[in-house]
Amino acid sequence: MNQQPLIGKTLDELKEIVKDLSLPSFTAKQIADWLYVKNVSTIDEMTNLSLSTREKLGQEYAVGKTDYLQKQTSRDGTVKYLFPTSNGKSIEAVYIPDKERATLCISTQVGCKMNCMFCMTGKQGFSGQLSSSEIINQILSLPEKNELTNIVVMGMGEPMDNTKELFKVLEIITAGYGFAWSPKRITVSTVGLIPGLRSFLDESNCHLAISLHSPYPEERLRLMPVEKAYPTTKVLELIKQYDFAHQRRVSFEYILFGGLNDSLRHAKDLANLLESIPCRVNLIKYHAIPGIDLPATNIEMMEPFRDYLSSKGIISTIRTSRGEDILAACGMLSSKK
Repeated sequence: MNQQPLIGKTLDELKEIVKDLSLPSFTAKQIADWLYVKNVSTIDEMTNLSLSTREKLGQEYAVGKTDYLQKQTSRDGTVKYLFPTSNGKSIEAVYIPDKERATLCISTQVGCKMNCMFCMTGKQGFSGQLSSSEIINQILSLPEKNELTNIVVMGMGEPMDNTKELFKVLEIITAGYGFAWSPKRITVSTVGLIPGLRSFLDESNCHLAISLHSPYPEERLRLMPVEKAYPTTKVLELIKQYDFAHQRRVSFEYILFGGLNDSLRHAKDLANLLESIPCRVNLIKYHAIPGIDLPATNIEMMEPFRDYLSSKGIISTIRTSRGEDILAACGMLSSKK
């Protein structure tokens, strides 16, 4: 029997399930508690459900958690997990412990359609959307789940190209029936797909990260084909319609390539581009990927770039590379064997 997974279902979806099975309506909240608070692995563990209820539920459904296939541990403590997907593929998630913080980077697609020049996931191509079950499984099946302080949706895939499933997951993480996390503990990254981005800004209070990488449209287009369909100017026009001066935060990801986008001229024009947006800029070292001829910059170029942005009132930090030795750093995720 091909049982459907319960994890990844919102409370409203669980209510529909118990209604269809002619179970008491309060059963939905009990199931949610077992799935997302107590983190059970089987329906039999849901001991405040009657035996007949568990049997009826188990005929069509299973908890649906799936263990990881492989793990790799970096010398810096970062751990990369390979999870299977329902279409016979696999995806990666990365656990990043750092003093009092413990962040999990999760994926939303098998591969990616965006084909950014500097990204191994993009070079892998696209093999399918992840369901809310497969996305939430990366959290629930993580051995370090109870250590987590933050989640970043920055793994494989473009989240704004899979918003239906993404929004279910964000609801489960932040809702009282789920993990009951503050939205401030979650950051969702995008290259700037405007339809999905607009929905996200309207429906979620989670933090936002925009992949930018150049203040110049022609230069960004060479790095990121999405610039043609959704130009930076249009993305920024949309961002300016929302409030980022208080709880919700927007940051811009900027990978520095040596001699390409790391000059002081770039820093000045980037500051001009972002001057009216309360934001921060994360400067990222380029992590070389096979077959792509892009030069990395060095710290001697990154620090003046950061300092210039800071002098213009833009909070700017140089992100520490984590997990590079196991291909777990920014832009290096790929489930190709």
